[in-house]
Amino acid sequence: MDSPPRAPRGRYAPSPTGPIHLGNARTALAAWLSVRSRGGTFLWRLEDIDTPRVVPGMAEAQQADLAWLGLDWDEGICVQSQRTAFYEEALDRLATAGRLFPCRRSRKDLQALASAPHGPETEAPYPASFRPQHLAPGWYDELRRAARPDAAVRFRVDDRPVVWTDRVYGPRVERVDQTVGDFVLKRRDGLYAYQLAVVVDDLAMGVDDVVRGADLLDSTARQIQLIEALGGTPPAYAHVQLVVGPEGEKLSKRDRGLSLASLRLEGVPPEALTGWLAASLGLLDRPEPCQPGDLVPLFAWGRIRREEARGQETW
Repeated sequence: MDSPPRAPRGRYAPSPTGPIHLGNARTALAAWLSVRSRGGTFLWRLEDIDTPRVVPGMAEAQQADLAWLGLDWDEGICVQSQRTAFYEEALDRLATAGRLFPCRRSRKDLQALASAPHGPETEAPYPASFRPQHLAPGWYDELRRAARPDAAVRFRVDDRPVVWTDRVYGPRVERVDQTVGDFVLKRRDGLYAYQLAVVVDDLAMGVDDVVRGADLLDSTARQIQLIEALGGTPPAYAHVQLVVGPEGEKLSKRDRGLSLASLRLEGVPPEALTGWLAASLGLLDRPEPCQPGDLVPLFAWGRIRREEARGQETW
């Protein structure tokens, strides 16, 4: 007899660099519904690894905003800035496996490649010819112990296609060696890259249901290669299209007009906001006041729209 499918483990993982805006809330709602519709576990992770950009008190404000909207979580809060030992352990394993190398190339060196076709990032792909031919044993330990490290650490990507299926965008294929090339996992200044932290934390937390904004779709192939290099199994991915401003501009956490905090202050009921988010996702035919729990029986990935949603200024 086949065993029942495992209940999913999903997460919402904001960076505490600004208030939650409509786009963040829309993604959080989709992630919450994906898990709740299948009786799974929802986790909150605080992605504060880019410490210079963290705004004091913002993490608590973000939680209060989503709780006001009616979203809850079962586990948390995992704080990335307290998990550096896990990132170092992963780097040790990758270095031992020959998947890392130090990069002393300057930004000017990389800009010299501007005539090459660009990848999903704004720079040309990092070429394999820039890889060092020979590395001394223990090079990573030596670099880590240095008082002033003189190199970033890059991941040596495979020269093969990465194939996966996104729940919103369908089948995807990418050659990371051709679109991005070897990518940074630890910066020269000692900060860990998003690509490393998110993979290590998802593996440690057993996350197998990743729902996030479409602006991170181009990170997926890199993360799949990194997950597999660490001996893990990639999760199921779904990338939700963005919410743009009234004039079609991309929302930013610096744009406070469409933040949940500003809408709360204006007296917008959370049920009205939830109904608008649900209709913009495709779960309702038109915006109608509702609570997140009302949407659980309506949720299906086949109903989620690929089109951008345009935020409104009046409610």
